[in-house]
Amino acid sequence: MALEIERIESTEFSFPLEDVGTDGNGFNPVYDPGSQMERKLFAIEIFTNEGITGRYVGGNSPGAAQINMFADYLIGKNPLHRERLWSEVKRALRKYDRMGIGPIDIALWDIAGKYHDAPIHELLGSYRTELPTYASTYFGDTNGGLDSPEAFADFGETCRNLGYGGYKIHSWGGSDEDRNIDREVAMVREVGERVGDDMDLMLDPACEYETYADALKVGRALDEQGYFWYEDPYRDGGISMHAHERLNDALDTPVLQTEHVRGLELHSDFVAQGATDFVRADPEYDGGITGAMKIAHVAEGFGLDVEFHATGPAQRHCMAATRNTNYYELSLVHPNCENTLPPVYAGDYSDALGTVSSDGTVPVPDDPGLGIEYDWDFIEANATGSVHVYE
Repeated sequence: MALEIERIESTEFSFPLEDVGTDGNGFNPVYDPGSQMERKLFAIEIFTNEGITGRYVGGNSPGAAQINMFADYLIGKNPLHRERLWSEVKRALRKYDRMGIGPIDIALWDIAGKYHDAPIHELLGSYRTELPTYASTYFGDTNGGLDSPEAFADFGETCRNLGYGGYKIHSWGGSDEDRNIDREVAMVREVGERVGDDMDLMLDPACEYETYADALKVGRALDEQGYFWYEDPYRDGGISMHAHERLNDALDTPVLQTEHVRGLELHSDFVAQGATDFVRADPEYDGGITGAMKIAHVAEGFGLDVEFHATGPAQRHCMAATRNTNYYELSLVHPNCENTLPPVYAGDYSDALGTVSSDGTVPVPDDPGLGIEYDWDFIEANATGSVHVYE
């Protein structure tokens, strides 16, 4: 009997983030002593007729709504036929951003690894087993944490001393009172002067800058300090090829785009247009491991590097199987609070600030599939009551 999908379950759960609030407009997470933010995620389980279960924890509510649109199609299908399933679901979600594909595809890869008794990176074709890592900060705050250029530089020194080879800054955002381009420039220079000789530095304003002039002014400071890349400065949301081509032409610092465009074709267009120097891919956002690796190979064909977005075991496996990449992103870290990741790992897997080794690397899980075990007791104890079952 061929391997078949018998049932899919999606369980929403929530957990608190201590000492975390939001910035002036209520969007970016920032250090806020005494506050508590609730975060919701989804635990995906794909059960098969041979007792092999694929699992992934992540996703968001819009993605979960999309899973509800196509999960029934997967019942009875062979989970090893990922390329066929990926193609059909991609077409079915053609009117949407397709972010529902990612969690399901990652869980299908988890099945494949368990079926073949191999970690996912071996199925993809291993290139490395230790990943150079950069620390990716919380957004700037006004609460005694990352609240000044000097504070960002101090934390850069902390991360350097822990072994990190790179340091990426998410600067201030929020209300008009919080944004200050002169402070951004001062921060770029302070961090560059303090740790720029020892680390690769990156700046990610997360689409906060309101004008081309602001993006250019900060970009010229990045040029002075020799930053490694400049990511998503504009209020366009990171999707204008023309705007980033113009910015790219005006600066020496390489531009990194495509976190906020979805799918293989738009990533390819950004590259072909000359609108980015580094290419972003995310296995959760960009159609799973299947979709992220397609983007990695497009970048390779153009002679560019792909940088996988965010933190997690799926990202580690993708990076382990990719030659043309530089750093694993360990996010979001802060000197005074924990990062925003769920405490759902039952084994020794961790993406905490202190995870990195003295040589600036983190390992790739080497057990079958994703190579990690989830703490299902924690997930069930924190379930919100929203459970979808497809069979």
